[in-house]
Amino acid sequence: MYYGTRQILKSVSLTVNQGEIMVVMGGSGSGKSTLLRCLLGLENITSGSIQILGGDITKKSESEMYELRKKMGVSFQGGALFGSMSVGDNVQLPLREHTNLDDKTMQIVSRMKLEVVNLSGFEHLMPSELSGGMIKRAALARAIVMDPKMLFFDEPSAGLDPVTSAELDELILRLRDAMNMTMVVVTHELDSAFKIADRITVLDQGEVLVCDTVDNVRNSKSDRVQDLLNRRARNDEVNADEYLRRLTV
Repeated sequence: MYYGTRQILKSVSLTVNQGEIMVVMGGSGSGKSTLLRCLLGLENITSGSIQILGGDITKKSESEMYELRKKMGVSFQGGALFGSMSVGDNVQLPLREHTNLDDKTMQIVSRMKLEVVNLSGFEHLMPSELSGGMIKRAALARAIVMDPKMLFFDEPSAGLDPVTSAELDELILRLRDAMNMTMVVVTHELDSAFKIADRITVLDQGEVLVCDTVDNVRNSKSDRVQDLLNRRARNDEVNADEYLRRLTV
């Protein structure tokens, strides 16, 4: 996967099992967000394949991807709620776009999903009236309103206090258990990753350093993995000739 001439992902290979929570971790610029965009079909990969729900998305037409995305839910980092719409209308939006349900049924379904994320009775509020944690939960309600088979999270705990973050982690686990959803979670929050993950994939400079269970990742012999887990600064040696070349090119 390239952006221009710069290679972002290098021979990344991983499998996410049915009903599994796969956490993707890595430092800034490691390729986490790019990998997520590739899995969602928002970026065109330069080689390889991406198999999701039984098909290679790199070979699907635009209309086929449109149908596939109905089976996929996404919870964006900032919530991505529409500020001009109420919480209830935000949650109902996928139903209005992709189903022929009547208004009353859509209201009932959206209230059910808000109940799941502990936001019952908040459907009439505007996003500006919600706290950060409530926005995350409302966005999650919208992501699951179509009962997707796969759920993707981009930094679900970012910007949340420890208590709210822990509550969101518990909610993610309950959803997985109740709905048998397959989840891919991109995060840099170690406590959250260790709590919710069945397995963890650690990326560094576009490559997979390790993809294993939580315990095995914790005990990894890789210095780069341990740098990430223990928040150790990397002291890479600078080659003087290479440094000068970069400055003068």
